[in-house]
Amino acid sequence: MTVFRKLGFAAALCLTTPAFAQVSDGVVKIGVLNDQSGLYADISGPGSTIAAKMAVEDFGGKVLGVPVEVIAGDHQNKPDIGNAIARRWIDNEKVDVIVDVPHSATALAVLSVTKEKNKVLLLSGPAYVELTGTQCAPTTVHWTYDSYAMANGTARAVVKQGGDSWFFLTGDNAGSHSQERDAMAFVQKAGGTVVSNVRHPLNTSDFSSFLLQAQQSKAKVIGLANAGGDTVNAIKQANEFGLTASGQKLAGLLMFISDVKAVGLEQAKGLIITDAFYWDADERTRTWSRRFMKLHGGRAPTSAQAGVYSAVGHYLKAIQAAGTDEGVALTKKMKELPVNDFFSDNYKIRQDGRLVRDMYLLQVKAPAESKEPWDVFKILARIPGDEAYRPMADGKCPLVK
Repeated sequence: MTVFRKLGFAAALCLTTPAFAQVSDGVVKIGVLNDQSGLYADISGPGSTIAAKMAVEDFGGKVLGVPVEVIAGDHQNKPDIGNAIARRWIDNEKVDVIVDVPHSATALAVLSVTKEKNKVLLLSGPAYVELTGTQCAPTTVHWTYDSYAMANGTARAVVKQGGDSWFFLTGDNAGSHSQERDAMAFVQKAGGTVVSNVRHPLNTSDFSSFLLQAQQSKAKVIGLANAGGDTVNAIKQANEFGLTASGQKLAGLLMFISDVKAVGLEQAKGLIITDAFYWDADERTRTWSRRFMKLHGGRAPTSAQAGVYSAVGHYLKAIQAAGTDEGVALTKKMKELPVNDFFSDNYKIRQDGRLVRDMYLLQVKAPAESKEPWDVFKILARIPGDEAYRPMADGKCPLVK
């Protein structure tokens, strides 16, 4: 082989084979950070870790020739703990991307670290809409849903069915405040009225005083602007108090399949919710979900868990395409590439970091309608992403020009 041919071969090799040096530390390390044992553990928790590992396995376990690892941490729904774990992971354990992070106040605390350290943050669990608004960051993507999209679908549908006066039972945290604010706006826009509201502490065991206020309000609909165990307890106690038997309806503004199972179909039947994913929507979602169930004790995936799989898969595709795991460059590549997987069809990530995906309007089945343990929803409508999410121009994200 001549010198020129050797040089030509070397040049071609450089063009087709990304250099390992472009992946920091010789490994891509993914940190799944969420509530592993508390209020939101069923929504994300260990199931999100399983979903992340499935995505890595399906990608082949390596990217650009280096291994991909998944670790997990429990932020306990406390911003200071989430912040400390994120800082330790990045500084000492060389974590490249943090995924999931339910509990909006903790998500904001983690975002402050990833923004400072130029690391990618893929948010599947939190609902706070300002994560792609005033709090947006160059390396953050809000992946699965937000309070605006969920309130948009549910509030409009319930008002259309005659639920035109609302009382809001709201968790006293940033994400729940966001749910309440967005839902109130949609209720009023649809021609309904907001009678009153009350806020409860996180992880409340006794809703009696709050439900009494809801009952006395005479509102047709009690909007549950909370999540996880708080939503479950509120629905169970509302039934015990006889609120639904007396004619008041409940509307879950951030409710998941795990919550419905915890409540039971008899008490939850007829509830309308909006979500980004349902395992039984089509053949692709069923196939993936059956795999997940085998790994997660037979439990069906929530949208947050499905979102973790989707986010990790797209992240690895972007590293492969960009030839680097550097935060800003990689996030830019993620926004350039369409998102395709078992529940994403050529979706795009906007400049503000919002992945715009279709949403489902769902209604909880009566027990007699359910054919198997996790057959809990009827799909009433599929809401196009461009209709579901807040317009980018309205979010005041400083990245948007």
